[in-house]
Amino acid sequence: MHHWPDAQPFAHVWADAVAARPSTAFLSFEAPDGTITDWTYGEFDGVVARMATELVSNGVGPNTSVHLALTNCPTFIAVWIATVRLGGWIVPSDPLGRAAEFEDHLMRTRPVVGFCARDRLDAYRQAAGDMPVCVIDESDAAMRWLPDVEFNEWPVLEIGDTAAVMFTSGTTGRPKGVVITQANYAFAGKIMAEAAGLGADDRQLVVLPMFHANAQYYSFASAIWAGASVALMHTFSATRFLSQAARHQATCASLFAAPLRMILARGAPVDGLRLRHCWFAQNISDEQYDTVCDWFGCRPRQLYGMTETIPAVLTDCLGDPRADSMGYVTIGCEVAIHDADGVEVSDSQVGEIVVRGTPGVTLFREYLEDPSTTAASFNGEWFRTGDRAARDATGRFFFDGRRSDVLKVAGENVSTVEVEAVLSSHPGVLEASVVGAPDPVRDEVPVAFVVLCETKTLPSVDDLRAWCSDRLGKAKQPRKITIIDELPRTSVGKIRKFMLEEEVLRL
Repeated sequence: MHHWPDAQPFAHVWADAVAARPSTAFLSFEAPDGTITDWTYGEFDGVVARMATELVSNGVGPNTSVHLALTNCPTFIAVWIATVRLGGWIVPSDPLGRAAEFEDHLMRTRPVVGFCARDRLDAYRQAAGDMPVCVIDESDAAMRWLPDVEFNEWPVLEIGDTAAVMFTSGTTGRPKGVVITQANYAFAGKIMAEAAGLGADDRQLVVLPMFHANAQYYSFASAIWAGASVALMHTFSATRFLSQAARHQATCASLFAAPLRMILARGAPVDGLRLRHCWFAQNISDEQYDTVCDWFGCRPRQLYGMTETIPAVLTDCLGDPRADSMGYVTIGCEVAIHDADGVEVSDSQVGEIVVRGTPGVTLFREYLEDPSTTAASFNGEWFRTGDRAARDATGRFFFDGRRSDVLKVAGENVSTVEVEAVLSSHPGVLEASVVGAPDPVRDEVPVAFVVLCETKTLPSVDDLRAWCSDRLGKAKQPRKITIIDELPRTSVGKIRKFMLEEEVLRL
C-alpha cells in the first residue's frame, strides 16, 4: 500500500516555498474590471501573516474552522493559507449557494468566523445566525482593511491535522463533507506537480472556482509545491479564456469538458499563447479535441480524480493523449478495477474504479461525522469511487459511467454514457444527458435531454430518434427526447442528473 514516507503538513510546503524563493512571482489576480495585481511569494506571505492576525482575533486557532463563501479572489487564498498555518481548517461553499445550503454546511462544521462578499450578504446573514462575518469586496486586491501586524507565532502542526472540509457537488443528492488533512494537500501538490512536469518557471491559469477541489489540488497546491506562479481569474469566461491565457503568459491550465465546449462555441483562436499543458476532465469528441489542440497550441491531457482521491489518480500521458480516455494510473497512486464481489477484472472488462492509499495521507481521511458512510465507501483497503471503467492491455482506462449511470432495461444493462455519446455525436447536438425513467414493462427506460448547437438547420426530435435507432440496440434507444436550452449544472459544470430525474417524474 502507498504510504508516502515523506508526508508533511501543507503549511510547511508553503513556508518552504516562501523561504526558497521570496522574490519570485506567486500570484497575479485579474479583477472583474481587468485590473491586474501581482504578489511575489514573500509579499503574499506578508498578506497571509496579516490575515492570520485578523483570524486569531476572531478566535481561529488549532482545530477551529473558517467558512468561505467567496468567488475567486486574493482574500480566499490568504484565508486558506493563513487558516491552514494556524492549524485550523477551511469550509469552502459555493458563494452563489442558497441560504439553506449555507445553513447545512455551517450547522455541520460549526465555524468560528465566516467570509462573505458584500453583494451576497443577505442569503449569508440568514444562515449565519450569530456567527461573526467578515464582509469583503472580492475585487479588493489591496486588502487595506487587514491589521498591519504580521502574526508569527505559528503552532506546531501534524500531518493528520484537518485542513479542510469540502462538500461534494451533490450530483446525486445531499452533499457529503470530505475531510482533507494537511498531508492530503501536500500530497496533491507533489503528485500533480510531477504529473504535469511543473517547474518554477510555469504559470497556472486558474478559472475554475476556488471552493472546489480541482483549483485547490491540481492548480494551487501543485504550483506551491513546485514554486510556480498562478494567474487567478475572478470567474470563468469562455470568450476571454484564451486571451487571458495569452495576457498572463500562462503555461498550464485545468478545465472540464463543459468549459472546453463553451470555449469552442463562444471563443476564438488568439495569438501569443504559451500554453504547453492543460488538464481536462470528462470526454469530448475527437473533432472537438482536434479543434482544442489547434486553438490551445498544446495537446490537453484528460485526468480523473475526486475530492476523496486527493490527486487525480488517472492522468493521460504526455506523448499521445486521447480525447476519449482517462489515461493511466498516475505515478504515486494505486488504482484497480473491481467487479461487484471486489475481485479485480481482466482487461477490457467493465468494473468499478477503486483506489488504495493511506486515509488522511494519500486518500481523504473520512466523511465528516459519518462513520457508516465512510465504512460503506471502502471494500477492505480499497476506496470505491462509484465510477465504472474498463482498462485495455496497455493499462489505459476508459470511462463507462457511474454506478448510477447503468440502467436495467428489461434485465439488460444500458450505460447512459453510451447513449449520451451517440446523441452527442450528432452534428446538431452540443451535449446530451440521459437518465432512467420508471417503466411498467421494462422496469426503467432511457430518457434523453438534449441541448442543440447554434446552427442554421436544427435537428428535430424525430431526426434524433432516427439517429439513435441507426446506432443503438432497441433497449438503448431513448424512449423520450426533450430539447432544452441548457442542462442543470453544479457550479463546476457537473450535470445535476437528480434534477433531470425529478423532471422525468413530472413529465
